[in-house]
Amino acid sequence: GPAAAMPGGVDKIKNIVLVLSGKGGVGKTTVAVQIAQSMAAQGKKVGILDVDLCGPSVAKVLGLEGKEVMQSSEGWVPVYTDAQKSMCCMSIAFLLKNNDEAVVWR
Repeated sequence: GPAAAMPGGVDKIKNIVLVLSGKGGVGKTTVAVQIAQSMAAQGKKVGILDVDLCGPSVAKVLGLEGKEVMQSSEGWVPVYTDAQKSMCCMSIAFLLKNNDEAVVWR
């Protein structure tokens, strides 16, 4: 597929863990962040993708509020949590000017 043809695409990812629930407020963000931090502490390179449109909170939990996603020739560059770049995060929250804004797709 197209992702496999991209440099650094999903074909480079060894494992994908999905934290999902049909109900809000059950701790999905907490569990996802704890899994990611645990894996990073084991020396793995970890990325966490926050696709919660109603209340993206991973950036807040990781202490990354106010950080900005940078643009490169290959696309968006995620926000790293540390200088060693052991864990990065991409969140819709980085694209909002105000955390209270509604996400509206057009």
